[in-house]
Amino acid sequence: MGQHSVRGEGASGGAGTRRTSPDADSGTAEESGTSDTAAAAGSRAVGADGVRAGRGAGAKGAGTGGSRAKNGTAKGGTSGPPGKGARGGGDGGGGKPRRPRKRRVLRWSAIVLSVLILGTAGAGYLYYQHLNSNLETDDLNLGDHRAPEPTPNSAGQTPLNILLIGSDARDSKENQKLGGAKETFGGPPLADVQMLLHLSADRSNMSVISMPRDTLLTIPKCTDPDDGKVYPESGPRTMTNESLGRGGPGCTVATWEKLTNIHINHFMMVDFAGVVSMADAIGGVPVCVDKNIHSRTSEGKGSGLKLEKGTTNIKGEQALQWLRTRYGFEGGTDISRAKAQHMYMNSLVRTLRENTGLTSPNRLRKLAENATRALKVDPGIGSPLKLIGLGNELKKVSPERTTMTTMPFEYSGARVVPKPGDAEQLFRLVRDDIALDGKGKRKPAEEKLSDDPAAPDGEIALQVQNGTRTATEPAAGGRASAVAQELAGLGFVKAAPDTSASVTEDRTVIRYPSVDLEGDAQRVAKSLGMPLSSVKKSTDVSGVTLVVGADWREGDKPKKAAKQDDSTPDSADALSGSDKKACMKVDPNFTW
Repeated sequence: MGQHSVRGEGASGGAGTRRTSPDADSGTAEESGTSDTAAAAGSRAVGADGVRAGRGAGAKGAGTGGSRAKNGTAKGGTSGPPGKGARGGGDGGGGKPRRPRKRRVLRWSAIVLSVLILGTAGAGYLYYQHLNSNLETDDLNLGDHRAPEPTPNSAGQTPLNILLIGSDARDSKENQKLGGAKETFGGPPLADVQMLLHLSADRSNMSVISMPRDTLLTIPKCTDPDDGKVYPESGPRTMTNESLGRGGPGCTVATWEKLTNIHINHFMMVDFAGVVSMADAIGGVPVCVDKNIHSRTSEGKGSGLKLEKGTTNIKGEQALQWLRTRYGFEGGTDISRAKAQHMYMNSLVRTLRENTGLTSPNRLRKLAENATRALKVDPGIGSPLKLIGLGNELKKVSPERTTMTTMPFEYSGARVVPKPGDAEQLFRLVRDDIALDGKGKRKPAEEKLSDDPAAPDGEIALQVQNGTRTATEPAAGGRASAVAQELAGLGFVKAAPDTSASVTEDRTVIRYPSVDLEGDAQRVAKSLGMPLSSVKKSTDVSGVTLVVGADWREGDKPKKAAKQDDSTPDSADALSGSDKKACMKVDPNFTW
């Protein structure tokens, strides 16, 4: 991807700066194993190659080179008192005369060893800094609204949501050659691949939701972090892939959060050239087609993918063709393309977990180089060590507990829109951290009364926000004001509407910022007949805040929650990560 610049906070949170401890490149990487994602697997090479040279030096922790040098000198160059069996350099026996020559030789050996340790540790640090400089970062969210963070489970764990973005940018000769469409060179990039990866709080399962690139929706207002340009909110029939050209990947993140109300922790973005280089470095990924396929129309359209029936190990440009193929797969739509991408990702994860072909230090070095050059990420994972940490989290999930899905949709002309009911159902399952594979039971929320006594009703300051908008329905007008009046009638005379916030909640919730307000929040819930599980601590609010959800679009109280169906909708077309027999169906018009 050429030269990369750092945007936003920088790798370590400082403005455009990177601060990395020389001892950061240590045993963590060496112990990390092979990651489940290309990004984390690439970063693993920092430990596997950049530090591996110093393995004999014991590159296991902070400041290892120096500390081991001291220990080496002590162990190899000092002798204990006679008769104590001095380590490495003493007489080794009681009463025997010392041997100064041997002692000098061992001490000299320890000094040489120390120099080697320091040298290899320095090389590891320099290599880490090199990889660190490869990574390009950008702001996480360019919108004015953030979806609320999920409530930790009983063990204090929270889910992790990562948006994977594939850019079709033609901003270099290499990307232009790979992507074609010469007339688009230098134009705004499009987010033609969008996948939300959800890692459960207990790290037992992982879910992926793909959104077709031609999904029609509203893109929120976004501000470009480079030049300050403000892109106003779009109309409700804007293709989702246009979000990337409105300031960068942070606008695509903002668009997903607005639609789904799922809090996104990180993003990773890759372009055409990055896909090719990563596929080459990995050594190929096996994919399957049920007939010979050649993705090329009589007008010259198509990815150019040409494969024989059965399983083929694809890499490089052929991998990019697979990920871009629409003409040739049965259906000939972005939906079939998303399914092919799911198969590729499942196979990629299995390849990385099985460590196939990745035992060579040279291969690991190449993977580290290509991964850090190919990716653009947010500052939260903007260093090789942070990517290693992320990879260690992802590798905890087995392929059997990984589920790939496509956002349920329905056609609107030649484009698609989220399918009423099913799309929101899928989003809710992810928000509530419910496994899409149907395994594992949902744990009931604990009902625990606060130790903090509530203030009198008339003294509780209460903000009311309208969160009745859903993926398929606009917000019910005037709900914040109407509910504030309802609360005043119940004695909460300080209840006031907050019309400045733009939020979305499927169920009405009451948030509070600190423990001294928990009792007040629970008192409001009790007055409305709401369960205590609807009261949640959140740093997104400054006081007790009631968010009117889609369950309270009318009436004087929220609707009681019926027993919810926690199954994944059939329209999500779920695919298990362990399915090695999955094979793309080929359109008979594109066989050879």
